[in-house]
Amino acid sequence: MCLPSTADEDEGETKQEALIRECREELGITISVGDVFMDVVHEYPDITVHLTLFHAKITDGTIQLLEHNAVAWITPDEIPHYAFCPADKEINERIATEYKK
Repeated sequence: MCLPSTADEDEGETKQEALIRECREELGITISVGDVFMDVVHEYPDITVHLTLFHAKITDGTIQLLEHNAVAWITPDEIPHYAFCPADKEINERIATEYKK
């Protein structure tokens, strides 16, 4: 599983700590965080976003929709069938390249 992190740098939280916290708060799961999968910087007309994605593994719990409406596990071949934000384009291309059967 590769997940982005939203660290609260003002609170001294690392990106890895933020990812663990976000998964617990929003999905009700505990994860272990591995190496960085990739970093992406994307410029929208009104904001620039910096996404850091990590390899991660669920170590405890079952995903719950505490903050979201839906979750789907998809294969690289299924990526074109879903709508993603423009910032996800580079991420999806790398996933499709590296994890395609």
